[in-house]
Amino acid sequence: MPAGRAARTCALLALCLLGSAAQDFGPTRFICTSVPVDADMCAASVAAGGAEELRSNVLQLRETVLQQKETILSQKETIRELTTKLGRCESQSTLDAGAGEARAGGGRKQSGSGKNTMGDLSRTPAAETLSQLGQTLQSLKTRLENLEQYSRLNSSSQTNSLKDLLQSKIDDLERQVLSRVNTLEEGKGGPKNDSEERVKIESALTSLHQRISELEKGQKDNRPGDKFQLTFPLRTNYMYAKVKKSLPEMYAFTVCMWLKSSAAPGVGTPFSYAVPGQANELVLIEWGNNPMEILINDKVAKLPFVINDGQWHHICITWTTRDGVWEAYQDGTQGGNGENLAPYHPIKPQGVLVLGQEQDTLGGGFDATQAFVGELAHFNIWDRKLTPGEVYSLATCSTKALSGNVIAWAESHIEIYGGATKWTFEACRQIN
Repeated sequence: MPAGRAARTCALLALCLLGSAAQDFGPTRFICTSVPVDADMCAASVAAGGAEELRSNVLQLRETVLQQKETILSQKETIRELTTKLGRCESQSTLDAGAGEARAGGGRKQSGSGKNTMGDLSRTPAAETLSQLGQTLQSLKTRLENLEQYSRLNSSSQTNSLKDLLQSKIDDLERQVLSRVNTLEEGKGGPKNDSEERVKIESALTSLHQRISELEKGQKDNRPGDKFQLTFPLRTNYMYAKVKKSLPEMYAFTVCMWLKSSAAPGVGTPFSYAVPGQANELVLIEWGNNPMEILINDKVAKLPFVINDGQWHHICITWTTRDGVWEAYQDGTQGGNGENLAPYHPIKPQGVLVLGQEQDTLGGGFDATQAFVGELAHFNIWDRKLTPGEVYSLATCSTKALSGNVIAWAESHIEIYGGATKWTFEACRQIN
């Protein structure tokens, strides 16, 4: 058969074999068979004894096409996700660059970078930020009053002179805050001025916290080891406390603490426990406008707590791995319960327990927007479910109140970082 006719015959035969599939099979292998000029090429090829082989080839081609289509769909989905993430990164980079210019060089670094993020307060409107600073000043004044009571009982000219100096600085800061409030009310001042003023005030506050902490250290030797509280006055990614002891494997637990906060929206993260491979092994968090939540192995239960009224509140959460049953207590009264919270998942050992910050990595990766703002005390953990009576004794500061058999509240068990401070615990004194 002439070469031209043979080529046309092969092409027609390939179309005959693949025509029934009605699909684009991509790369195709053509099989040529010599037939008489006046014969039906499709019928002749089948009659030639290659029907089974051809059918097998077609089925293989179909399977290959389906696999290629699945791969293409998967790659398209991956490309779509990467495009979305890239868009977010570009958007965040633009926002960070703009914010950096507005702050005259003071920018925010990504989580885990180790850089201070007091500048994160710029996300909050200026008036709200000044309100938070005012609350911090009030907290400092309360601490100075406690120091004054201590100094009357333990006369020291050095203590009194330092107290007077700090009181003078607080008065100056109050005048600055009031001045900024008046400026805002009159509509004066721009973002740059607000940023510069805020940086000055925050710097002075940090200095005050350090000086007051020095004074408060003088009270340490004259109080029991558990009569103290931690203070986290600002949302930062560097103020926190770390419990020196890790948790054992636990099939049940009760965690209790005293909290005092007026932060809004959300008081932040009172504590977080991370283990290798799971940053959210056990976390208590109230973030943004969401209710407070307990996370166990990344599983979530919403809690009925309302604590951001500036008053001391005692809270407890109990949990057992059997059916994931949990209960929540506020001020000695059970306010919520549920089940199916990480059932049959024991709390893993050898992790890092942090107070005041949420961990995105083991022992770090803090985000200032999730930081706890307020006071925290008497943080205790048991490896069993406490009874309602035992919880009530803790909430009422009873002499029968138990200390945690896994984590007990004691100054020797806590390391503090970044300006978080310790001072005498006051909640039980107010109750009694």
